[in-house]
Amino acid sequence: MIQDLSALEETITESSAWEKIRTFLNLHLDLSEDISISILDMLVVITAIFITTIILRIALRAFTRHLPIEDKGKFNVVYGYFRWLVYLIILLITLHSVGVDVTAVFAASAALLIGIGLALQTLFQDIISGVFILIDQSVHVGDIIEIDGKVGRVEEINLRTTRAVTIDNKVLVIPNHLYLENSLYNWTQNGTSTRESVSVGVAYGSDVQLVKTLLLQAASTHPDVISSPEPTVVFTDFGESSLDFKIVFTINDSFKAQFPKSDIRFEIDKLFRENNITIPFPQRDIHIKEQAK
Repeated sequence: MIQDLSALEETITESSAWEKIRTFLNLHLDLSEDISISILDMLVVITAIFITTIILRIALRAFTRHLPIEDKGKFNVVYGYFRWLVYLIILLITLHSVGVDVTAVFAASAALLIGIGLALQTLFQDIISGVFILIDQSVHVGDIIEIDGKVGRVEEINLRTTRAVTIDNKVLVIPNHLYLENSLYNWTQNGTSTRESVSVGVAYGSDVQLVKTLLLQAASTHPDVISSPEPTVVFTDFGESSLDFKIVFTINDSFKAQFPKSDIRFEIDKLFRENNITIPFPQRDIHIKEQAK
C-alpha cells in the first residue's frame, strides 16, 4: 500500500513538472497585434537556424575544397551575403510552419526582392558568373583568353569583372556575365605553347616542292619557333589566282604570336624573291566583244 502511494506521488509530481514545462513553453510573446510567438516556437526557430548553419558550413567546405587560397577569400564574400539570405528565408519558413502569420512579411519581401532583382539584374549575373568561374576553374590568372573577338592575358579575376591586358598594353575589363553569353576561347588551358600558322599563295606553275622547302626554312630558323613538334606545310587549296599553302608551327608565347608571324612573313617574302617564286595578285581575264553594226 505504501509503495502504491509512493508511485502515485511520483506520478503526480512528474505530471506537475511536465505541466509546468508545457506552460512555460506555451508562453507567448506578442511582437505586434498580428504576430505572436511562443517559447517553443523560438526553440524551433533556433534549432532550424543551427541546422542551417551546419549545412551551410559543409557546403562551403565542399565548394572551396579545391580552390586556391586567394580565390577562397573572394568566394567567402559571396558566401557571406548568400548565408544571410538563406537565414532570412529559413526564418520566415520556420515561423510560418509553427503557425506565426508572416504573410505580410512574405509579401513585402517578395516585392522587395523583385524590385532589387530587376534593378540589379546584370550585377547579379556578373556575380553568379564570377562564382562559376571560381568554382569550375575554367579561367586562371595568366591565361590568354579570347572572348567576343578580344584577346588578353588575365591579370585579375573578381566577382563582378575579369581584368585582362591586351597585346597593346591596354586594360580590358570584361563583365563576368559575358562568359555565359559568349564562347570563351582559352588559348593556354592546355599549356603555354600553341599552334600558329601563316598562309601564303604562289603563282600557278611554281615548284610546289621548292615552296614547301622554303616555307619550312622560314619557320624553322625563327628563334621563337619550337623544334618539336616540327613545323608542317599544308597545301590547302587550288585558289582562283594562286596555289594556297599554310605553314604550321608551334611557339611558347601565343600572346605575342603576331611578332614571330610577322617575322616569318618577311622571311618568306625574302626567300621567294631569291628563288623566283611569285606571290600573285588576283587576276581576271576580260573579253570585249564588238557587236556587228
